[in-house]
This record gives sequence, structure tokens and C-alpha cells, in this order.
Amino acid sequence: MVKTTNEYKNRVTFAIISHPDAGKTTLTEQLLLHGGVIRQAGTVKGRGSNKMASSDWMAIEQQRGISVTSSVLQFDYAGKRINILDTPGHEDFSEDTYRTLMAVDSAVMVIDSAKGIEPQTRRLFEIVAKRKIPVFTFFNKLDRDGRQAFDLVDELEKTLGIEACPMNWPVGSGQLLQGIYDLQADKLIKYSHTKELDQSVYDEAQTEIELLKEAGNKLDEDKVMYGRQTPVFFGSALANFGVEQFLNEYLKYAPAPSEKPTIDQQEIQPDDPQFTAFVFKIQANMNPNHRDRIAFVRIVSGNFVKGMEVTLARNGKKLKLSNVTEFLADERENIQNAVPGDIIGLYDTGNFQIGDSIFSGKKRVEFEPLPTFTPDLFNRVLAKDVMKQKTYHKGINQLVQEGTVQLFQSWRGQEYILGAVGQLQFEVFQFRMANEYNSQVIFEPIGKKIARWIDPEDLDEKMNSSRSLLMRDRKGDPVILFENQFSLNWFADKYPNVKLQAKL
Repeated sequence: MVKTTNEYKNRVTFAIISHPDAGKTTLTEQLLLHGGVIRQAGTVKGRGSNKMASSDWMAIEQQRGISVTSSVLQFDYAGKRINILDTPGHEDFSEDTYRTLMAVDSAVMVIDSAKGIEPQTRRLFEIVAKRKIPVFTFFNKLDRDGRQAFDLVDELEKTLGIEACPMNWPVGSGQLLQGIYDLQADKLIKYSHTKELDQSVYDEAQTEIELLKEAGNKLDEDKVMYGRQTPVFFGSALANFGVEQFLNEYLKYAPAPSEKPTIDQQEIQPDDPQFTAFVFKIQANMNPNHRDRIAFVRIVSGNFVKGMEVTLARNGKKLKLSNVTEFLADERENIQNAVPGDIIGLYDTGNFQIGDSIFSGKKRVEFEPLPTFTPDLFNRVLAKDVMKQKTYHKGINQLVQEGTVQLFQSWRGQEYILGAVGQLQFEVFQFRMANEYNSQVIFEPIGKKIARWIDPEDLDEKMNSSRSLLMRDRKGDPVILFENQFSLNWFADKYPNVKLQAKL
């Protein structure tokens, strides 16, 4: 049965963003616990099986204890279908996070209550603010000794330039944590480890709460929806304290799927009957046994129905969507239909690229391009075993299509050079080549470079020198890797009519 066009109003699609180690993945797991898809923190229960899966499903994530790729997790709760996009916290993978933020309707910002606003939090918030995405704040690790709540809220407002509205308030912290006071229900929620209330800590919190009631910001839903006010919650993800209250309150105010702009300045509304969607992520080898490749797609409008035909806007190619899945970490389930706001996975044999738009019917729809970064760190890459060229080339081509590293090739040769915005991206690439493709690679660092693209008609092979390496990108477009700013300026003076672009 085809779902009605109004079903999208029950969809909630959000990203969790944070600085590394703020507790983002732990909070994700606790939300899944309340959604009934996990048995205990740290494990995700596969549907209809006893299999366990981690939200950080990639081998290197489990080994290092960090998130290096966005994961999609879906569950039902309180009449809503919730799509969580758990993003990498590490700054080297900001590009993956930025693209993911284009596929959500709101964001949950997790902040360590002992550390406050950290650099990566600030950078991610700037992207959220630019898109006017509603943001909800969760001050985490309340069960550890942390900073004063007023200091944290004040820093949040001053550093990020957003109005804060506390929805609950801590009664103590660390060893003196007594609970949180629900400002909406006007009641104390006792911390499970607190046997007897410490009256002095409670009285001090009550003084702060009275001050909040008199002088604090009142919840303004319009401001929240335009990203000008953030509802603030306190709790501990690790102790699973304050998480359920946060989830229930968040769902009261979280926005339903909204419109998305196209390259010709149109706004595609979720209730438009035409099916439209875009690819915001591509991931190889989510299932190591099958060596598959999945395109992550956000549905913008219309209903997906299994077997439907769509057009790929980039090249006009017709595609039949028969093998489509939804996600639960590394667990996937084939689906018959989906609605705006849903994140679906398309098995991909090489048709899709990040940023692709797809649509049904004859009316062409192409959404605005997703953000891309210009790399500044570069490595030559070589196969350690020259007899394994097939798996070497397959691994490189599949991993660069995911968008975390960029591939360049010397203009007149076969030399491969990888570009990235952070060193960790190279380490992950090297690990995955060995782990997923059985191909050991060697890096020869060539250091920092300034990458600039030029129009093909401006190309002159004499531009190639030791200080300005002429390369081609994965699409075949010419790009020059400059040694430093001096060599770039020298080039610009010599070729004043050549436009140098950070990205095509």
C-alpha cells in the first residue's frame, strides 16, 4: 500500500553534532535504547535476530573509539519515525558532517559540561546557523564535576551568538548530583544514584531556578524554528539520565521535513507529489561480506515506491529503484516505500555521485550542490604489491567516490596523488585499503599545497613546474598544486587572464 503524502509530518530527521569526546555516540545509543532497538548501551540489536551491531560500525572506528563516518539510524518512538544521523566529531572529517547537515531538518548539539564550547562545536554550529537549522543543546556528562550551569549557558550565548532557553536545570553535578529540575513540568527528577536529597545543594539550585523564571529567556517556538533560540537540556548520556526527558521534549518542538532549494531558485515542498531526492553520502563496504556500495539518499518530496523509475539529473539516465534499504547502523532492511524526510539506501553499481539529484516524471529537478572542501595536504600513493593492481585501483576508485579524500593524477602520467583536509583521512584511507581491499599502500608525503582549478580552455602544459604541479582531478578537469602562496602569486602575475578557482 502506498503511503499517504501527509505521512511525512510524522518524520523527524536530525543530526547529532559535537566536538570529539563530548559523548555524541553515547547519546545516540541511549536514544536507540529508548526507541527499543538496543538492549544495552554500546550495542545495537538487529531486527529479528540476536546479532549485535555498533553505531560506529566501521572496523577502524571500533579500533580507535572515534567516529570517522556518518551513520544513519532509524526507529519509531511516540508515533514518530525518527532518522538520526550520527556525524564524525573529528575535524578532519568535517566535510562529511557538513554534507550530512544538508540532509537534516534540525540538529542536536552535544557539549561536554566540563569543557563548554570547543573549537569543532563552534565550526559545526556556524554551518547550522548559516542554514538556519533549528538546534537543540544537550549539556552532557552531568554526573562528572563540571562548570557552573549559568557559566555554560552564558558561554553558549556569547560564543555562538544564539539565545538559550533552559528546559531543565541541574541540581548539583558530579558526586553532588541530585537530579535535574524539569522547568516545563515544574518538578524534580531525582538522579538514580541519589538515595537522600542534599538539601543545601537543592536549595542552591532553587535559587538559580527562581532567577531563571524571573529573568531567563522564555521559549519562543518561532525563534527555535529559525535557529535564533536553542532549547537547552542537561543530563548524562553515559548514565542514561535526562535522556528520556530530552527526547520527549525535543519531539514536541522538532520540525517536520521542510522545503529544499533547487539550482534555479525554486523551493521543492515535501507535499509536492513529484518524487525528488538527493545523494548526500556514498559508502563502500558497509557489509564486508558483500563488498557493496550504498548511496545515502534524502527524500525531499513525493513517495518512494519499490520498483519506481527515476531520472538522474546530472546525465538524464533512467534508473529503476528496486533494491532499496533503510538503516539500523550496519543492519539494513529492504523497504517497499518511504516518504519525505526518510533516509534510504540505494545499492549502487557506480551510477551515483555525491550531490546527485534524482526525480520521477518529466519535470527536471536539480537541487543546490553540496559543499566541498579544497584539500591542502597531499600524498603520492603507491601499491606496495605491484601484483595486486586490480584491487588497488578498485579500492582507490571506490574510496575516493565517498568524498573523504580527493584523487588527482599527473597530467601526462599515471601518478596518483591523494588530497585531504586532515592527516587522519589518510590514515583511515590506508587502513581501509588494507582491511577492505587487501591492498597495502605506501604514502610519499609531498606536504601542503595550494590547490586551484582552472578552466580547460586556459590550459597550457608549460604551466607545469616543480612549484606548480599540473594535475587532473577525478573528473579530468585541470588543477594546479602550488608550492606556496608566493608561487601562486607568481603564476597569477604571469597568467593574469587565467582564473584560479578554489573549487570548480
